[in-house]
Amino acid sequence: MNKLIIIGNLTRDPETRTTSSGISVCDFTVAVNRRTSRANAGGQPEADFFRVSAWRQLGENCQRFLAKGRKVCVTGPVTARTYQANDGTTRVSLEVTADDVEFLSSRNDDAQAGGYTAPAPTAPAPMAQNSGFTAVETDDLPF
Repeated sequence: MNKLIIIGNLTRDPETRTTSSGISVCDFTVAVNRRTSRANAGGQPEADFFRVSAWRQLGENCQRFLAKGRKVCVTGPVTARTYQANDGTTRVSLEVTADDVEFLSSRNDDAQAGGYTAPAPTAPAPMAQNSGFTAVETDDLPF
């Protein structure tokens, strides 16, 4: 079984094209940060980049609702393709044909913010003296 699940941010706005048979396909790239404790010299975390193709209605929805920086979850089979770069080196491109794309950023999120921003932490409210709870000694607990 070849099924990949990735969660990351779009590196550019999606591009839609139509095949000669009239089928629409939307292409975009998703950057997935690696879970490492070290960042590279520029202070950015290491990332893997996946080229994603979404076909038909799924692609039309991606074009309509996605933009650079938005967070997505993509599910589908992955293929590795090799190509010659301009400098003559051989490189590998990871390409996903999307079976499902979940939009994890809301439409109101700032696309440049890179997705979800956690709210500022707040101190817990002090419990009222009589909030319906009874203090129990740990020696009284049955476990």
